[in-house]
Amino acid sequence: MSRAFVKEGDGEVTLPERAVSAHPNLVTASGLQHIEAEVRALDAARSAAREAARSTTGGAHDAQSLASIERDLRYWVKRRASARLIVPAARPQAVRFGVTVTLRAVSGEADAGPEPGVGDAIRVLRIVGEDEADPAHGLVSWVSPVAEGLVGARGGDEVAVGGQRYVIEKLEP
Repeated sequence: MSRAFVKEGDGEVTLPERAVSAHPNLVTASGLQHIEAEVRALDAARSAAREAARSTTGGAHDAQSLASIERDLRYWVKRRASARLIVPAARPQAVRFGVTVTLRAVSGEADAGPEPGVGDAIRVLRIVGEDEADPAHGLVSWVSPVAEGLVGARGGDEVAVGGQRYVIEKLEP
């Protein structure tokens, strides 16, 4: 640990705050549940860390751990306070926040590639809040370039995602 973050003498540790996005904090129902779970878990961890610090003499390690927990808790409390739950339409007509989009690669482009059958490639993406984004699992932040390229598109429209052309096959809440 860098000594730059340690206050000399009192054993307290000061960590830089986690950056909070300047964008509105749009969340899906599962995103809001995630935020609530983070707040509960961190609150419990803070209580446990404080109790452990009172019963032991862990010193700097306990102070570092508690500072990290408290910093993360402040972040998630801010995110909970600013959360705006967005519920997608039951039958979405266009790509919007919270909508799951099934995309099929355009055959002409993909078939020209070295791998046969690539033209039938299907991708499923869901437009979600910044804190629940996980591109590897098809969860893309609503402020990402991918989402910006999809928002407003309708079933049957052709769109570009990651340099590849796709047709929107299905929209689901």
